[in-house]
Amino acid sequence: MGSDHYFSASPSSSENLRRIRATLSGRDVEVMTAGGVFSPDHIDGGTAVLLANTPPPPPGGHLLDLGCGWGPIALSLAFDAPHTTVWAVDVNERALDLVRRNAQSLGLDNVNAVRPEDVPDDVTFRTIRSNPPIRVGKDVLHGLMETWLPRLSDRSDAWLVVQRNLGSDSLQRWLAATLDRSYSVSRAATARGFRVLRVRRHGSPETGSIELPGDTSSDERDLA
Repeated sequence: MGSDHYFSASPSSSENLRRIRATLSGRDVEVMTAGGVFSPDHIDGGTAVLLANTPPPPPGGHLLDLGCGWGPIALSLAFDAPHTTVWAVDVNERALDLVRRNAQSLGLDNVNAVRPEDVPDDVTFRTIRSNPPIRVGKDVLHGLMETWLPRLSDRSDAWLVVQRNLGSDSLQRWLAATLDRSYSVSRAATARGFRVLRVRRHGSPETGSIELPGDTSSDERDLA
């Protein structure tokens, strides 16, 4: 595919639309995928691990799927929390079009599939779920984390899945060293060669509303 990656804004590869069967939020569904997007033939293994090892989303507010691809995380959130607004964010226009098509075909009217710059600045998120694009490089990845994790609401969690051999442990260390004292970073689960990292925003230092990290800690589950 040369320089045409799933994180390209406008993939030049053939669209090659196809329908696949998938299980989302316990439902067997048919979704549309295409060439030039992440994992077009099935739910990626890391995404499957994330979906299996995160709690139900909050019932209200704004939720974020960062790097949505064709939408398995965003669509699952929308099924599980129909009274929320789910923001499916990606730079890949083809992926965003697929999310819109899939949400419409599944009757999910609470999904906004948009480019990053189209999320209003005043929106904060009750949860962030992401299989982040590790292959964009460390600088870009760190920039994504520094941009979106501060948009977590107080007492809210981000859940990130990263393959162990692609730097999950170094990302965990970097997050712990970079985020301020209102956050905690922990490893929530290990399965099939992936780590699920939990980033908890306990409170805002400016307001003094900070939970003690020990109040919300949980032991890692090793499901490998």
